Amino acid sequence: MPITAKPIARVVDELSRLPGIGPKTAQRLTYFLLRAPNEQAQALAESILELKSKVVLCSQCFNIAERSPCEICSDPERDASRFCVVEEPLDVLALERTGQYRGLYHVLHGALSPIEGVGPDELKIRELMRRLDSTTVQEVILATNPNIEGDATAHYLTRQIQPLGIKVTRLARGLPVGGDLEYADEVTLSNALAGRSQF
Repeated sequence: MPITAKPIARVVDELSRLPGIGPKTAQRLTYFLLRAPNEQAQALAESILELKSKVVLCSQCFNIAERSPCEICSDPERDASRFCVVEEPLDVLALERTGQYRGLYHVLHGALSPIEGVGPDELKIRELMRRLDSTTVQEVILATNPNIEGDATAHYLTRQIQPLGIKVTRLARGLPVGGDLEYADEVTLSNALAGRSQF
């Protein structure tokens, strides 16, 4: 059995914890970094530390940002009468790429999943309801993923929001069932936004 130096084994172990990185890929990346110039490895390490120290959650929409409130929440040109509720920060990026939506967002940081122990208290639902109580929102667009968890989350939110007298819509189907918003192309997302229907 070959003996691996402890620093190499540690990097392989840490990289293999990342989503989509298996042990073989972690080994390849580790040996690439080992052979890379010191400046490249140093730049990677510094960028990771900066990511952890300089990125915050927006106090209003809970998107990731460099400051709070984020650029979207503090933009006076955005339509504050419309909220788009998404599961993850990557979904905000996907919708922003379309250039079709000019309202505000609310990031839940997940979807309801009783099997995985994710209930309403584990998501930013309480914060959403507080925002809706303190603003003049006319429409909430539910842009959760078109899968079982996303649909369950949309149904739950609809039951919570409709008594407030706010129009609740859902992105039009056309997004692939079982897919995630972050992987959809701009045209598909634009059409889904334009063809949204009342929920």
